[in-house]
Amino acid sequence: MNLLNVLMKSMMTDGSINSLSQKTGVSSSQLHKLLPLAIPLLLKFLTKNASSQAGATSLLSALTQHTNTKPMEQQIAEADTVDGGKILAHILGGSSQSNIQALSGQTGMSQQDITNVLSGITPAMLSGLSAATSSGSQAGKVDLSDGLDLSELMTMLGGQQAQPQPSGGGLLTALFGSKPKPTAAEQDNALNGNALLQALLSQR
Repeated sequence: MNLLNVLMKSMMTDGSINSLSQKTGVSSSQLHKLLPLAIPLLLKFLTKNASSQAGATSLLSALTQHTNTKPMEQQIAEADTVDGGKILAHILGGSSQSNIQALSGQTGMSQQDITNVLSGITPAMLSGLSAATSSGSQAGKVDLSDGLDLSELMTMLGGQQAQPQPSGGGLLTALFGSKPKPTAAEQDNALNGNALLQALLSQR
């Protein structure tokens, strides 16, 4: 189970979608369009930020302030969107406006609605990443070629437990389990998500 799938499953449940819809005023149908685009985007930029030692250290410091282990729908309902807006600006950096514009074009949503939604999920994303790095450190699983067990993280986020990974097949098998061969985009997103964990675990 890779980080992208863990976050997608926990944030795309009916409970999480309803909480986010109530918090932002954005319809559930719009959220179903936006989140599959936005979550991989945020992971991509987090991975990019953590690619340097300074960036990884800075992100680890932020994770110590986001350790919420409540169910995802409750995290979203209680999220501090002002804090979330600051996190979002830090994640996307100077490309915030262009990426939000791109998401607006892809979904037909207003840029303000997109900003509100992303500000509502970023604190929970950091809490999920914090739980993942803590679990990974405790398990000593820095080498992702052997897969990354995120069962504990799934429990923390109120989702279904991750399925056991097959023993062979290399990195892609570990990331995708017995699913059909992923598309190039899915591979890229999964590698980004787990590369982020690997970068952070190497700093602990």
